[in-house]
Amino acid sequence: MKTALIVVDVQKIYTDPNSELHCKDARVTVERINALIARFERKKEPIFLIRHVHKADGSDLGRMFDYTGAPAEDFNFKEGTEEVKYDDRLIMPKQQVEIIKSRYSAFVGTTLRDKLRQAGIDTVAIVGFMTNFCCESTARDAHDLDYFVDFVVDATGTPGLDSMNEKQIRKTVGEFLEAGFARVVTTKKYLKPM
Repeated sequence: MKTALIVVDVQKIYTDPNSELHCKDARVTVERINALIARFERKKEPIFLIRHVHKADGSDLGRMFDYTGAPAEDFNFKEGTEEVKYDDRLIMPKQQVEIIKSRYSAFVGTTLRDKLRQAGIDTVAIVGFMTNFCCESTARDAHDLDYFVDFVVDATGTPGLDSMNEKQIRKTVGEFLEAGFARVVTTKKYLKPM
């Protein structure tokens, strides 16, 4: 089996304490992601960095922000803004492929599937932000595209909801995915030698 690490949206919109989508556990989450990146680099296994970016004019939004209640022109992830940049603490692997997306799933409207196929990948390990949006959507799509999926749940982050904090969301998403979409593991378990 050949595995690729899919690092989803480790962007300042989630890690900057001044951002409306700041994840309180962002620093520790990025540390866990970095530990996974270091392991994949050591083993010379593929790493894909995914970044969510929208055109400044909003022409590629589709249905992305229909349910936020915000005005149509008031959307996040605008190209050229500070919030779409990678977090400064993120290790930038020497050998990595960057994919820009404009939907929750890293597979929709991107070349990710083609690149995984070219690299002979049959398993993906998913980490990043947000647990319950982009990471979960990517995991579900990967499963439906016949990849084996490892969801490293504590290496994902979310700002939470009014009714659920980050820990609760990680647990809930993990349970949903583990019921038939993915093998859900912690960073410590994933890094443990087999």
